Amino acid sequence: MRRFFFFAPIVLFIVLLAAMLWGLNSERDPGALPSTLIGKPTPEFSLPDLHTEETVGSSILTDGKPKIVNFFASWCIPCLAEHPLLFGLAKEQEIQIVGIAWKNKPDEAKAWLEKHGNPYRTTLYDLPGRTGIDWGVYGIPETFIIDGKGKVALRHAGPITPDILSKKLIPLLEGLQQ
Repeated sequence: MRRFFFFAPIVLFIVLLAAMLWGLNSERDPGALPSTLIGKPTPEFSLPDLHTEETVGSSILTDGKPKIVNFFASWCIPCLAEHPLLFGLAKEQEIQIVGIAWKNKPDEAKAWLEKHGNPYRTTLYDLPGRTGIDWGVYGIPETFIIDGKGKVALRHAGPITPDILSKKLIPLLEGLQQ
């Protein structure tokens, strides 16, 4: 019995150490957040256009061309950091980006886009945040790649970085465009 009490803490320590090392494994992405929407149609939405106030529905995502849906806000610092990359993506990849100003007053979102530029082909606003909740958004920025049939191909939570853009988003978009 004495042996058990002597070896139990050592075994427990080894098990905990192995679990921590597995959690720190560089192959795993601790920022990856699984989405139940992957491979499924985007949630239905009907939102006002930021500039025209016309109602735009989720059917804009099913025209046969892949798109990016980017949830952003004028009060979001990481949104500003990824903003130049969205310009490059829209221009170089000739991809349509739909921006959704999440929980943001329309006047503030317009002023922010006027100040920093507008990479979005369509810009909508979701003041109450309901559409974002339907999409599983819990913080911004969040970016979704939608295939030409309106199905979610990828969800990226957090700001887009050059590394994420080149290794994750562009290869997927190129594959969807073929």
